[in-house]
Amino acid sequence: MPRSGPATMMGRPRRPDRARSAPSPDRPRPVALPHRASGREAPLVPPSGSSPRLDRSRAPVRVLIALLSLLLGAPALATATSEGPAESLPRLISLNPSLTAILVRLGAASTLVGVDDYSAQVVPEVAGLPRVGGLFDPSLEAVVALDPDRVLLVAGVDQEGHAVRLRRAGVEVDVYANERLWQVFENIDRLGALVGREARAETRIREIRAMQAAVAAATAARPRPTAIAVVDRSPLYLVGRGTFLDEMLEAVGAENLVRGLAPGYPRGSVEWLIAARPELVLDMTPGASAARSFWGRWPSLPAVANDRVLTVEASRVSMPGPDLDEAIRELAILVHGEAIAAEIDAALSSAATPAGERAR
Repeated sequence: MPRSGPATMMGRPRRPDRARSAPSPDRPRPVALPHRASGREAPLVPPSGSSPRLDRSRAPVRVLIALLSLLLGAPALATATSEGPAESLPRLISLNPSLTAILVRLGAASTLVGVDDYSAQVVPEVAGLPRVGGLFDPSLEAVVALDPDRVLLVAGVDQEGHAVRLRRAGVEVDVYANERLWQVFENIDRLGALVGREARAETRIREIRAMQAAVAAATAARPRPTAIAVVDRSPLYLVGRGTFLDEMLEAVGAENLVRGLAPGYPRGSVEWLIAARPELVLDMTPGASAARSFWGRWPSLPAVANDRVLTVEASRVSMPGPDLDEAIRELAILVHGEAIAAEIDAALSSAATPAGERAR
């Protein structure tokens, strides 16, 4: 997104910040609308100033959630080895939940000396670490006081502004993009190299790709329902093309109607929604009332008429982090029903079995 967003939670796309106005556009909220004053990384949000009907918002750069700029290269630490002693590893501060989660999943939580407030809320393993402020308003003084070797953040207008200030203060900064699936894989790889966990990073990427292939095999012969993924209901923000959530919908065999509307996390209108006639509505609005009762006010929608309006916990599918295999599997079950779980597991098992053994 132009601002970091995913939820870009944990990288999840962000919700619009009704507490303050957002500067002009890491990706769309994913998307990033004005952020909440609390500094929480809101679920997919678009930039402010959107049209009341359809906002072809500039996708905020990503955290879900946020459209990110090109990934910046980061020098590897020569002292970090795959099994190097703790003192040889870098002292890190993460300013993004998705990056924090990757480090924890790779077994490198001990390299973190501080995190943003939202990481502490959604990644239990770092809840006790010093906090340096919100995603969009970290404290420069708090960061410098922890004497990190480097600070990790996601590309976006807000966080890259912090990067400039940190570098002026003599702090080394690494910037990561995470709006697309390939960027998430690259982040896992980069962070694995940074903390000497290359083998674990390679395994994690391989496992995610294996799940992608298994889900593709299980859904190949199934109907592809037309769908919309809702980041926020009021105003209406949707998952558009060019985002990792759009790629995930494609991976699980759903046709994202918003793909043809706009990139990032555009704002939609009720008129567009009624004309689009989605067969499936995936509502990721955080903390909202039951999706069925809300969307039931538009009974002409096929998704409403056929009871295919689903509430989705955004934190489980919209984090561009290390557990995308679980997210893809869960999304496939939401789209196609519980029965597909057995087919996915069978495809995984078949792929893991040597061809010679399968022939016996």
